[in-house]
Amino acid sequence: MRALFRILLIVPFSFPSCFAQETHIHNAPEKLGKVSFPISCKSDVQDEFNRGVALLHSFAYTPADNSFHDVATRDPQCAMAYWGMAMTYFHQLWEPPIVPATLKTAQGEIVRAQQMGAGSEREREFIRALGMLYQDAAAVPYSARVLNYERAMSKLAAENRNDVEAQVFYALALLANASPSDKTHARQKQAAEILEPLDQVYPEHPGIPHYLIHAYDNAELAPKGLRAARAYSEIAPSAPHALHMPSHIFTRLGLWDDSVNSNLAAREAAHRQGDIGEELHAMDYLVYAYLQSGRDQDAAKVIQQLNEMLKLNEGDFKIAYASTAMPIRYAVERGQWREAVGIASPKGAPPQVVAIAVWARGIGYARSGNATEARVEAEELNRLEEQLRTMGNAYWAVQAGILRREVMAWSAQAEKKPEEAAKLMRSAADEEDGIEKLPVTPGPIVPAREQLGYLLLEQNRPDLARQEFEKTLASSPGRRGAKLGVARAVELSSLK
Repeated sequence: MRALFRILLIVPFSFPSCFAQETHIHNAPEKLGKVSFPISCKSDVQDEFNRGVALLHSFAYTPADNSFHDVATRDPQCAMAYWGMAMTYFHQLWEPPIVPATLKTAQGEIVRAQQMGAGSEREREFIRALGMLYQDAAAVPYSARVLNYERAMSKLAAENRNDVEAQVFYALALLANASPSDKTHARQKQAAEILEPLDQVYPEHPGIPHYLIHAYDNAELAPKGLRAARAYSEIAPSAPHALHMPSHIFTRLGLWDDSVNSNLAAREAAHRQGDIGEELHAMDYLVYAYLQSGRDQDAAKVIQQLNEMLKLNEGDFKIAYASTAMPIRYAVERGQWREAVGIASPKGAPPQVVAIAVWARGIGYARSGNATEARVEAEELNRLEEQLRTMGNAYWAVQAGILRREVMAWSAQAEKKPEEAAKLMRSAADEEDGIEKLPVTPGPIVPAREQLGYLLLEQNRPDLARQEFEKTLASSPGRRGAKLGVARAVELSSLK
């Protein structure tokens, strides 16, 4: 198996613009890393199947689907080709993990794989595990189905301890079930325990460093992810996501120049391949890094380029979040409250995306002294919070509640109610500290604890403010607002 694993996935570069079917030949070879996933199909489809799995490991779902379709065309009886197609609809660490409009198609592919029957028990276990994810989707909540999938992958991995792909896909299943409210990061650590030894043996496997980055994408574990971050973009530079992912660790560690370089490369590759969602995702992280390193003019250029992008699909969460967050970051991080008030809610976007636009206006009004209008926006956030709860989206409902309290805190401050303001903001900060961010964002637009520091500065309590800024920097190293806040708090303390 190890000999098979050493097959290098280097073929003429054939990522098409907008992921269409036609092939465009370029000078540079395609580099996706090294993967071996032996299957009992025709031998001449093995390399293409390996390529599809390598693309899966870099979340290049559309080209992966094209690869698995090619396998099925060349070997119509290859059950694992249909497993691969069904896997491309399961975006385990994205939101939503399964797009409702694609569910029926995904179910059809996995049923076809089940009915066709694979040639080995190992392959049948992969198919059965994924079948649990799609089975009874109308009646069983996703949270239950994805846990069933994790358990099935745990069994598969235990029975195939020398199978690299069984271990790697199980590690990814653990990450898919990691709770944002678990600050012990139990599943992330379990995934890392699986992946770290494999990384020593298979240093060019794309999924191993990718999933290590996700496992370590939190304040507690981020320093452990730096080696994987440095490696992944070198392993699979033909995948835009592989060029972007290192910036998750760079962001956690405040390595802004590294983050800028990572996202410039990712953005260029995504644009070349017509992947709008990945391009905007890289642009959002790029704006964040520019702002933290004081490169406001460079951030402004990215915002201008965003405004020139036409007909963005605001119904797509990944697209909507990034395109909405960028101008909000640019306005709020710079304290431009008039710009914040002018932020429009994106039409047709998910409610959790609309919430950050409402928050921006609320903060803008409150920081401008207009508490009345700020409270109107707080009421809208309350409505969105309830809508998200009704939808069963507990994570984003909590986030909307945090945003609401931030707006109310600044409103109370504008109304000369300092104790109420501090209490509300501290409540928001404490709750935010107890929940991890999702991979879609480099972090809150402005951490609640950093806002608490500035609130305390306005109340002429610099010593307390400094404590909050230092706590912010402990969890978010290098944040410019917190660093400036510390300096201002020290200055004010010296004047007392």
